[in-house]
Amino acid sequence: MLFPLRIRFASVGTGLLFLACSGRDRLTFPTSDDGLGPDVTITDPSQDTTVSAGPAALIAGRVVDSDGIDTVYFDVQGGLSSFPPLLANGADTVTFSLPVTTNGLAGSTITIAISAVNLAAIHGDTVSRQVTVQ
Repeated sequence: MLFPLRIRFASVGTGLLFLACSGRDRLTFPTSDDGLGPDVTITDPSQDTTVSAGPAALIAGRVVDSDGIDTVYFDVQGGLSSFPPLLANGADTVTFSLPVTTNGLAGSTITIAISAVNLAAIHGDTVSRQVTVQ
């Protein structure tokens, strides 16, 4: 007879615990997902440009997203350089500086396209620059 009493006590205790927890406010965390992808800006050069063939043309800029940046992608067409994706680990601002090889490419046009994805998996617009090598 003692064993069933323990079961009843445990059942009542569990029920009271459940009721006590169900009346409490739960922690909520605001989401900052604004529905927009990362904003990519190429600051240098500020527009399409022409350079002399030489060791490198520098392409620099930044990516900003208040939701946190996951990855920045660099696509170079018409040149010898290539760059792996940059993992941003949730940073809200990432700066980049790419040395794009121009040596031996006189007469070529190199297109550099840069895009990014935020932590909400939203792709931002692709920004590009054309570098004409003379």
